[in-house]
Amino acid sequence: MKLTILSSAFFFLNLFYVNAQNIPSSEDQIKGAVLAAPDEKRAEVTVIGYNNKGEFTILKQGNNELICLADDPNKDGFSVSCYHKDLEPFMARGRALKIEGKNAKEVFDIREKEAKSGKLKMPEKPTTLQVLTGDEGCFDTETGIAQGANLRYVVYIPWATAESTGLPLRPIIPGGPWIMDPGTHRAHIMITPPPSNQ
Repeated sequence: MKLTILSSAFFFLNLFYVNAQNIPSSEDQIKGAVLAAPDEKRAEVTVIGYNNKGEFTILKQGNNELICLADDPNKDGFSVSCYHKDLEPFMARGRALKIEGKNAKEVFDIREKEAKSGKLKMPEKPTTLQVLTGDEGCFDTETGIAQGANLRYVVYIPWATAESTGLPLRPIIPGGPWIMDPGTHRAHIMITPPPSNQ
């Protein structure tokens, strides 16, 4: 299944480069990126990462509902993520605005305005994002294991509030669910399990 929703964003994304000397092989990027997806979904996900010129591009075209992002080799640590394809307009818009030099507040404000006007299409149902993070060097390309990495779960529910969901505004227990950015286009449930070594 072709993800045509990605094509409109690539004009901006192709302006984004990383140091080509630091780019892992496509195979290794894919192997790392899919770790943020459930085991049973990994074979069919779409993976976006970096080509040998350092350009942000599709490395693997999948046919299920998940899009995974490879680790950015120019950033410290290890971070990969997978999200539902219905979040791609939101995610792609954020990437494009960052390329334009917008800071976090500007990105939030612009997307909020565009979501309210209908220009930016947000998911109509709860949609998930999983983010796997770890220390620099934690990912072993030979074994495909990210030793000590921790998975964080995010469920986007645009415009939801603490009152509409019954969720607290902060975790009641370590790793407990809570709602962040309530009442906005970016309202989401955060679930961050404590690291397994704690």
